[in-house]
Amino acid sequence: MEPVRRPRVKICCIKSVEEAWTAINYGASAVGLVSDMPSGPGVIAERMIAEIVRKVPPAVSTFLLTSKQDIESIVAQQRRAKVNTIQICDRLCGSYEDLQDALPGIALVQVIHVTGKESVQEAENVAPYVDALLLDSGNQSLPVKELGGTGRIHDWSISRKIRELVDIPIFLAGGLTSENVREAVQYVAPFAVDVCSGVRTNGNLDEDKLEKFFNAVLEDDQAT
Repeated sequence: MEPVRRPRVKICCIKSVEEAWTAINYGASAVGLVSDMPSGPGVIAERMIAEIVRKVPPAVSTFLLTSKQDIESIVAQQRRAKVNTIQICDRLCGSYEDLQDALPGIALVQVIHVTGKESVQEAENVAPYVDALLLDSGNQSLPVKELGGTGRIHDWSISRKIRELVDIPIFLAGGLTSENVREAVQYVAPFAVDVCSGVRTNGNLDEDKLEKFFNAVLEDDQAT
């Protein structure tokens, strides 16, 4: 059995330059910046996203979480925010090739909301056209779409199946905390884990929870 490698960590719902640097200082290799969403936590103004991006070091990935589905709107957001990664939280209307052509050098990460076995086929269909998949616990079929930040765990067996079938990096999100992230990493073996509510108290980044989360991720590395 191959050892489970320590995943990278993305801290999402970053609200300020201070929060970004707190996450980075604890070991985050990526920060998530949430633009307008139909529901969920962490939404900040695009001008704040751009300000945070300007202060984040180049080695750290800056993810713009977008609910936009059309290429023109996504491109416009990236050009305002200057992020190096686009996290597409809904299904894209248009071709990934056209989006890549419009945003050369910008990584594309497609969110797959794991609702059932049908999510496996969706992931396989999308994987050839993006740089990574992010497996989350939202639901696009609700009257008010859930596109992330639910704090719920989904079926990790489906996430593991997706990871086994695709040959691009997998980010695992959805209800992760210091109490369950080690188990999640051992079971799914993702490239990275993504956390928002699991390291926050009353909506604010909680350094005690951050420390425990990173310690849990490191503990997995030490145990293998």
